[in-house]
Amino acid sequence: MRRTKAFIPTSKEAPSDALLASHIFLSRAGFISQVAAGLYSYMPLAKKVIRKIENVIHDEMANVGAQEVELSFVAPADLWIESGRIDKFGKELLRFYDRKEKLFVLGPTHEEMMVDLVRNRVTSYKNLPLNLYQIKTKFRDEVRPRYGLMRGREFIMKDGYSFHASEDDLEREFNALEDAYKKIITRLGLDFRVVEADSGAIGGSGSKEIMVIAQSGEDNLAICDKCEYGANIEVFMNLDELPEDFDATSITDIKEIKSDDNCPHCDGKLSLTKGIEVGHIFKLGTTYSKALKAEYLDENGKAQPFIMGTYGMGVSRLVAAVIEQHHDENGCIWTKETAPYMVNIMISNIKDNNQMEVGELLYSQLLEANVEVIIDDRKDRFGFKMKDAELIGFPYTVIIGKELSNGIVEIFDRKTKEKTEVNVKNIFDKVMELI
Repeated sequence: MRRTKAFIPTSKEAPSDALLASHIFLSRAGFISQVAAGLYSYMPLAKKVIRKIENVIHDEMANVGAQEVELSFVAPADLWIESGRIDKFGKELLRFYDRKEKLFVLGPTHEEMMVDLVRNRVTSYKNLPLNLYQIKTKFRDEVRPRYGLMRGREFIMKDGYSFHASEDDLEREFNALEDAYKKIITRLGLDFRVVEADSGAIGGSGSKEIMVIAQSGEDNLAICDKCEYGANIEVFMNLDELPEDFDATSITDIKEIKSDDNCPHCDGKLSLTKGIEVGHIFKLGTTYSKALKAEYLDENGKAQPFIMGTYGMGVSRLVAAVIEQHHDENGCIWTKETAPYMVNIMISNIKDNNQMEVGELLYSQLLEANVEVIIDDRKDRFGFKMKDAELIGFPYTVIIGKELSNGIVEIFDRKTKEKTEVNVKNIFDKVMELI
């Protein structure tokens, strides 16, 4: 992509309500544009990041045998009435009538829709287990949408649902999906912890959350320094809610409520941190299959309700989570798996024919090698283009400037901020080595 042709409207100004780094930098760097409270349009750079995250998810879902479907965004309210959740979900569930005065909802989650898809189509234990998933826009009418993509009303979510003939098989699938989710977040380059959690409005017998560690997170976590144990503070302390004056950064406040402050799984020391929930997996059991009368025939020919699991991951929230964990005062620092472009070629002076020739040659070589590359061929000053590169967060910027007369170009590493001089004859090989 040529920067002169790219739609990347960068800005010096952040939205007036932007408090988090991800909200500020994704807006300023031309990734997202706010339409209304909690509603955002995704521009080309954001779409590239989202597609990369989705591809990682698709890879790991294929590895556990999950199959992709796509359910209608609009759902008949009858399904929600049938499950008993239409009132439980409250005002977050957006309802509307069509021209025939039939009540519909915009799906905030799709348990009912997926059960409806499977019931009467999967009728025998011989067809189980089954794991279906989708990556889909969802809508929840949040009372206080805030923090950009972290808590919007409309968002992109991966939601999956598994169907089983036994609790043991559900347990197997639950563990397999937990491992798959760990692989996804690891591949995205994020520091995270899987924590014990409350099932909330989804229901079921147990759940775990995947938390990206970040001080801007809304969840308070207790994590162990010796094992993988982690839990939401409320779950750890067996509380429905925290006291108003609770200090989530103070281990003393925990001890005042819970005298035994040891890790329940080992003799490790607990510490407190903040986390961003990017995934949540549930053992649903028969909560929805019984309510919706979704059954199969077992080995004895007897009708049984499906035993279910559900597995959610916030795709658009992951975009924000990457930046919450990877940024500095100058802008975004994308991980290699999430960067919209891996390499940015910056031509310092486009009127210099030698600089243009070297830049164009490297651009062609990288394209041929299937490297995601953008060439900054704008007439703007070097300083302005460099600030743009740091704001957007390309992992590597090749600077072709005055030193070219000495046969030297520079590679700027966005993460370390280090500039490395490279002989122009070796620049392609060096870039390929780095990426």
